[in-house]
Amino acid sequence: MSNTKQILSMLRSRAEGDEDQFLAIALQVAAGEARQGHRTSAEQIRAAVEALRQSRRDRPTVHVALARPRGELEGLLDLREPTLRLSDVVLSKRLRDRLDRVVLQQERRTWLREGNRLPSRRLLFAGPPGSGKTMTAEALAGQLRLPFLVVRLEALITRYMGETSAKLRLVFDETIRRRGVYLFDEFDAIGGRRAATNDVGEMRRVLNSFLQFMEEPASTDSLILAATNHAELLDPALQRRFDEVLRFEMPSADEIREVIGSHLRPMKYPRIAWKRVVAAAGGLSQAELARAADEAAKAALLSESDSVTTDDLLQQINARQEMREVFASNPEDER
Repeated sequence: MSNTKQILSMLRSRAEGDEDQFLAIALQVAAGEARQGHRTSAEQIRAAVEALRQSRRDRPTVHVALARPRGELEGLLDLREPTLRLSDVVLSKRLRDRLDRVVLQQERRTWLREGNRLPSRRLLFAGPPGSGKTMTAEALAGQLRLPFLVVRLEALITRYMGETSAKLRLVFDETIRRRGVYLFDEFDAIGGRRAATNDVGEMRRVLNSFLQFMEEPASTDSLILAATNHAELLDPALQRRFDEVLRFEMPSADEIREVIGSHLRPMKYPRIAWKRVVAAAGGLSQAELARAADEAAKAALLSESDSVTTDDLLQQINARQEMREVFASNPEDER
């Protein structure tokens, strides 16, 4: 049963007109019921909360800023209001289909639970830098109309024994209290192999804590995302903790055209020699292509033109390729 403190908090939040806090505490109560094995009660509370939220969506509303993490969470979570949807991100059909299934499961999670099934909520994004992992995480939050919260690893990881695991506990508790999309970026920092020769005991304990928290009963409707550039460094035990592992690749020829075109608009580009552009852009990530297109558009504007030429694009694409060569020549990056 709910404790007195929770009941008092719910009454205060209701009296103050803070409906988000009221519903968040109700979800905490549901999580407590689930941990005690009272599954039916937990599901009834969650269903009631979802019904209230759905009724709020049907009302005419004005934009209200999302409540930022406070207290101990203030330095651990970076709240970003999503401005993207999945349609704004250039994705392969394979990736888009899998993400669409995740969205559908989340939108119909009550139906799934009625059939004794759980929606996918723990995803791992793996792929080279700039391949769209973080952008896709934000777009997923936008698609589901949820807050996007990025875990700040520099604040999470400390050198004091047990402190990092305690902070990790705070983050996972927040996923229960506030439904959202939580991103652990550069996840290999805490998910590295426990047998690694450069590992220290504290990081092994942190990974063990993460595995334990991921194994807890699904008492949250939040999405927990992890993104890594180096999937080969991750501990094998993580594989079965994620519901979906999505591999991001460098853009194909068609995707190169789509990324460049989307970032050139509203500039005109009527006579682009796409074969030359695609050949020159091979190996560049989505982020690099977007920057090249943006720089080409700026160059055209500064020359008082409303059109981008093939030469404008090639100049900026070649500049990005030269930047890659500079970093590739750094021995530190070849480890």
